[in-house]
Amino acid sequence: MRARIYQPARNAMSSGMGKTKVWVLEYAADETREIDPLMGWTGSSDTQSQVRLKFQSKAAALDYAKEHGIEATVTEPHKRKQNIRAGGYGENFATNRRGPWTH
Repeated sequence: MRARIYQPARNAMSSGMGKTKVWVLEYAADETREIDPLMGWTGSSDTQSQVRLKFQSKAAALDYAKEHGIEATVTEPHKRKQNIRAGGYGENFATNRRGPWTH
């Protein structure tokens, strides 16, 4: 069995980092999906591709894969640089600004 271990990316619709701290072990599909002739839905008999296991650390995910004989590939996350300003969000509304403020 092959699997992929990765840390999910943040939601593109917000700047929050929620649900990005866990590590996910996701099995690779062993067979291709087929189109159902009656309904047109795609599906396969491979149930392992539906399994997503979550771990608190990369080491825990690797230990699980090693213990169960799973060939795992680790994808390291691309961390973004923190954007922390001294005044924070309130800096946008500061009354003690010395120069003109424009967008």
